[in-house]
Amino acid sequence: MSLQFTNVEKRLNDSLIFPTFNLQVGFSQVTAIHSSLNVRNILLQMITREVPIFNGEISIGETKISNVHLPDIGFSFLNEGLYERLTVIEQLNFYGKLYNTYEEISVILQKVHLEEKRNVRIKKLSYSEQRRIQFARLLFQNPYLLIFEEPDQNLDIETQRVLMIMLDELRAKGKSVLILTGSMESAVTLADKVYKLDEGGLHEIQVTEEAEMDSIKEEVTATVEIEKAEAIPVRFEKIPTKVNEKIILFDPPEIDYIESNDGQSYLHFKGEGFPTMFTLNELEERLQHFGFFRCHRSYIVNLQKVREVITWTRNSYSLILDDEKKSNIPLSKTKMAELKVMLDLK
Repeated sequence: MSLQFTNVEKRLNDSLIFPTFNLQVGFSQVTAIHSSLNVRNILLQMITREVPIFNGEISIGETKISNVHLPDIGFSFLNEGLYERLTVIEQLNFYGKLYNTYEEISVILQKVHLEEKRNVRIKKLSYSEQRRIQFARLLFQNPYLLIFEEPDQNLDIETQRVLMIMLDELRAKGKSVLILTGSMESAVTLADKVYKLDEGGLHEIQVTEEAEMDSIKEEVTATVEIEKAEAIPVRFEKIPTKVNEKIILFDPPEIDYIESNDGQSYLHFKGEGFPTMFTLNELEERLQHFGFFRCHRSYIVNLQKVREVITWTRNSYSLILDDEKKSNIPLSKTKMAELKVMLDLK
């Protein structure tokens, strides 16, 4: 069953939190809503019936949320309690009995990469391993609708991979998945459809890739572009940004990556984002001879700052940067092919 928001609006006293919006979370699809913490909490409270919906309606299929049996929905909250005195295998046995599932515990252990931790008490697990316990609960529950709150926040690489594979499995099973996050990088990496919700309304963020070209044509085009880039003489220039009426100039090698959000480009440097007046296309042209690469329609990355290229699934990739935050930048499938040519990878 699909999750639907129909003419939903939220006001708090005289303040508009978000205006009327409509959204349907479809089958076999992962949908993400990027928002502030306040908006995210309000949406969760509306879905869980902690706060009333005065304007509009939330429904699952033909049933209003007020009449839905909430345990039929799979929730993964950012802060979720676990029985810390139990071992991993004891916790999973509990879930199996709770949801009366026929799924073998050994299979779930393998899916969440906790086979070697089966006899370890949960309180001794790392934060990321404890999040995998939460993911295991959803696999036991096997609901038709799943709602994740910040599912990849502060996760290690192994747990991010577990999550990506799990989302692919949920798509294949025809599940409806909604992700609520304050990270645009997470939204773009995890979801098929991405929306931004704020006081200006609900706006779709374009993340769909253009049609893939024939692999030979792709390689030839990338090679020609590389040869052109090599022929361009190196220039020394700074990229201006404006903060509080002050102009800040960045040397290209200082920049970690560039992100486009709602038509505004932001330079990211040491964990902070700085708005610039240039479009992503203009920045791509200006920075190509400084080792920058358009890894996604919404991102340009400084290849000198890339530490790892991660393959989550057959069609899902990310770049991990060597910055303080270990930033995770989306890498599209077509751009992965270009990058392989650039790096002479087979």
